[in-house]
This record gives sequence, structure tokens and C-alpha cells, in this order.
Amino acid sequence: MEAVLSRLVASRPTVSALWTALKGLPGGPRLFSKTIGWMAPYTSTIDCRVTTLEHGFSQVQLTDRRAVRNHLDCVHAIALMNLGEVSTGLAVLYSIDGRGRGIIRSLKMDYLKKARGTITATTNVAVPTTTGDHNVKVIADLTDEQGVVVARAHAGWKITVT
Repeated sequence: MEAVLSRLVASRPTVSALWTALKGLPGGPRLFSKTIGWMAPYTSTIDCRVTTLEHGFSQVQLTDRRAVRNHLDCVHAIALMNLGEVSTGLAVLYSIDGRGRGIIRSLKMDYLKKARGTITATTNVAVPTTTGDHNVKVIADLTDEQGVVVARAHAGWKITVT
């Protein structure tokens, strides 16, 4: 698998090109998620799965398991923060589509209740398309399997569109 990921990354595809190429293939979303984790190694620590990715919109899931739990038997706060960052970042980077770059400048979390079970981070943001530097506030709602918001990520992204 590492050789496949290495070849994918070496071709320097944009997030949107990579998603478009893989999403319809058997195991494609899983390979896309693994590739994102390979490109940003810390992201891989939560082993999240991208389920939907469109212009300004993403859904990313985290499976509850021992590796992401804390001493209170629920999903760890930093695993949730990592999930929020991935979701906001993918929505932004997919929208830029190789016409610039983005970097996270701030990240704040509101933890609303204990997170248990599969957690889905959903981001829906209007990403600027005009050239120049933009500071964009991006929110990801993290919901449990019942649709209850268990946490909310507030990310500040600096986007440069060329």
C-alpha cells in the first residue's frame, strides 16, 4: 500500500483531482483517506474516512475504537480536534483546486458532550474564488450516530488564491 500511496503523492495531484479519480472506484474513498494521512502523517493517527467531498463541503468519519479513546471511555478531545481540522481543511483545499494554497491559522473546539460511536464531521463553507489572500472562518459540526452535535470546530484558514 505504501508504494501505491507514494506514487499517488509523487504525481502531485490536487485534492479535488485525487478525490475525483478515486471516489467511484471500489475502495477508492478509503485509498483517498489513506493518501491524505500519508501526505499529512499526524492526520493518519485517527484513521478517519472521507465520505463526501465537494466544493466547500466535506464529511469525514472517525470510528470509535480504543486507539482514539481517553480515560473517560469516550473519544479523546484531540482526536476530535484532528477530525475537525481534517474536515475544514478538505472543504477548503478541494475548493481551491490547485489555484492557490491554504494554511490553518487557528483552531478552537467546543466540546458539548461525550463523544461515543462513529463521529461524523461536516463542514459547509463558502470559499472565496477571487485572487488574493483571504482569511476564512470555517466551522465543522461533529455529530454522533444519533445526529447530536458532540463538538464544534472553529478553524481560521488563510487562503491564497492565484
